[in-house]
Amino acid sequence: MSEKFISEAIRPVPDSVDLASTPIGEPPLPRRFFWRETEYAVDEILDSHKEVGRDRTHGSTDKYVRKHWFRVRTTSGHVMNLYFERQAKSKAQRMTRWWLYTIEGCDSSS
Repeated sequence: MSEKFISEAIRPVPDSVDLASTPIGEPPLPRRFFWRETEYAVDEILDSHKEVGRDRTHGSTDKYVRKHWFRVRTTSGHVMNLYFERQAKSKAQRMTRWWLYTIEGCDSSS
């Protein structure tokens, strides 16, 4: 099955994170979230990694984590690539940090 590019914000269900098992410095992956008004539940984390970028100020060579990526399988059978943006792109998006990047296992109407 092919991946479908989405690049849309998701809305985590507030009490669906397990803070106790989240490593220090990592964002707590929401175990349930809404995308296009449908609720999805994470069944399994298939992979995770970090995206690192350079500090863009004053010629610094320091590197910082920009995004945390998670490849998950949902209870509905979808495989989704989600990411958490450590720094919002704009003030208007400061509360939007979780994104659905791609999805597998959906029909064209999703």
